[in-house]
Amino acid sequence: MFIKGIGHSKFTFSLKSSIELACEVIIEAINNSKMELCDLDAIVVSNIDIFTNGEHQRHTPGLYSQIFKLNIPIIRIPAACASGSAALFVANKLGYDNILVVATEKLKSMATNDITEELAFAGEELYEQEEGLNFPAQNALIANIYMKKYGVTEDDLNLVAMKNYEFAKENELAFFSGKSMDLDKIKSSPLICTPLRLHHCSISVDGAVAVVLTKKKTDVEIVGSSLIEDSMSFFERDDFTSWKAPKMAAQEAYKQAGIGPNDLDVVELHDAFSSVELIAYEDLGFCNPGDAKYLIRNGETSFEGRLPVNTSGGLKAKGHPISVTGLSQIAWLVKQLRGEAGKFQVKNPIYALAHNVGGVGTTGVVHILKKV
Repeated sequence: MFIKGIGHSKFTFSLKSSIELACEVIIEAINNSKMELCDLDAIVVSNIDIFTNGEHQRHTPGLYSQIFKLNIPIIRIPAACASGSAALFVANKLGYDNILVVATEKLKSMATNDITEELAFAGEELYEQEEGLNFPAQNALIANIYMKKYGVTEDDLNLVAMKNYEFAKENELAFFSGKSMDLDKIKSSPLICTPLRLHHCSISVDGAVAVVLTKKKTDVEIVGSSLIEDSMSFFERDDFTSWKAPKMAAQEAYKQAGIGPNDLDVVELHDAFSSVELIAYEDLGFCNPGDAKYLIRNGETSFEGRLPVNTSGGLKAKGHPISVTGLSQIAWLVKQLRGEAGKFQVKNPIYALAHNVGGVGTTGVVHILKKV
């Protein structure tokens, strides 16, 4: 399938409902594709329906049908933080000529405690939820093991965060757009769960993204698309410092695209926590296990480096509206491949990779896009 149109809201606090945000980006994506709503054969919707944001609407497919007067298949796909990319994966497999994928979420109006509790529901109920092992705690445990195993320091985590803040500053759609950050602020930010500080953690935001897919050849093609699932409880896995599901998804996506990691020109990956970005460098094949620290220390994933990573600002600084994140990565990479990414436009990119994770390595989704 090819990507014909994109629509992307600003990631921020919004007074609009999640459905209003979704409708705006749907119209933007349709206009960007130079198509009409009546050209659509199906829609895939992604949202996790957090009730404590004040909205009480779970049957969203019917609502989209009502609003846009469309009597076509409309499917909802929830997969925790990988929902948006899972929706794209499904849409890419359905076989329709023209299909819209839309993701929307409202988080910023919620109290931190409420968000933390709601997101914990994506973890295993008996051992994780009941014991208070939420996602920051789980990722902190993994980060400690990873750092001890490979000699990674807190300074390395700081460099990951700093890189992504610098990118977000120039992205008008990012939560931290136009906002300055320095290493001292990152280093002195409050501890959330050792070794993770506030500025090592992604930011919850409101937002929506829509993408139009078509079988007709356009300027961006999906040449690799893979989704792999693993056990929900990370402590039941053999290796805490490598995430099997996204690693396998990457290997399959590379195979489908007929390329390897060295062929990539730009990457958007799942930096829900700074430690997750370092682990992803290794799982995606950018370096050998334990060598991710050298990539960030040497600036190899900066804009001037051999493989720019998270030029949008990533989850850390662009924002992480849960279901929307995976689709946002795709929309930003389409901008890169089209030459529309602004100050941090990568020079003549051909291949781009999006890496999205649901839970703590539970759902791994990788897409590879090619400029045609």
